[in-house]
Amino acid sequence: MLSAKSKLLDVKDLSKTFSNGSVQQHVLKNLNLSIYKGDFTVIMGNSGSGKSTLLYALSGMDRPSMGTITYFDEGKDTETEISTFNNDKLAAFRRDHVGFVFQQNYLNDSMSALDNVMVCGLLKHNDRKALAQKAKMLLHNVEIEENDYRKFPTQLSGGQQQRIAVVRGVINSPEVLFADEPTGALNSQNTDNVLNILSSLNDEGQSIVMVTHTIKAAERGNRIIYLSDGIISDEIELGPYVGDYMDKTNPHLEEAKKRHQRLKNFLQDMGW
Repeated sequence: MLSAKSKLLDVKDLSKTFSNGSVQQHVLKNLNLSIYKGDFTVIMGNSGSGKSTLLYALSGMDRPSMGTITYFDEGKDTETEISTFNNDKLAAFRRDHVGFVFQQNYLNDSMSALDNVMVCGLLKHNDRKALAQKAKMLLHNVEIEENDYRKFPTQLSGGQQQRIAVVRGVINSPEVLFADEPTGALNSQNTDNVLNILSSLNDEGQSIVMVTHTIKAAERGNRIIYLSDGIISDEIELGPYVGDYMDKTNPHLEEAKKRHQRLKNFLQDMGW
């Protein structure tokens, strides 16, 4: 992640305004931003700063009021500007290029864990057998036991459900995985489990853009962007995650402590 970076998406003069009668709320204001392939980008800011609104716009879940969002396919040397897409084109784009993990897992309670993952994969893949093998491999990788594959979400713990939601988000091998407060509804242990999964995915090359309000989650990112009142106040490059700064068995403990302090100082400067 510290070598020369390829641009994954580019945002120019992005604005988002919500109207309620004659009252307009300007949530994002002429925002300019680039996201790079292989980065674990974290977006932070106080409540109401526009974090989730930005995430939804970048992912094609919502449209900006003004501005452009351009995705780059380095392999095909193509650019795709999504901000003017209609609903059908946006849906197709999300299916083919984007994964999303929400704060709430939004699993279908009438479907098994495996089927919750498969149903998203079948939107893109016709080979059901190959898709099932991939889904089972991914579920195994996030420590979902084989005897849990056929259980319904209500039969599983909250941590298990969110791990399944992460698998659902990556089943189609997205170019970028967006995560909106993915640990916000979890306890400490399950938070660590989900963050470890996200870090492992990033280590394998998965580009991630995550919104969070906690320093614990933010530390997993190599790049932290701070929003304030709909604009980018500043950002910091931390380099790759090197483990928990409180884990005395961490072989990179001193580096982890320095990295944590840099992030802490940055957030204090931002008024966080």
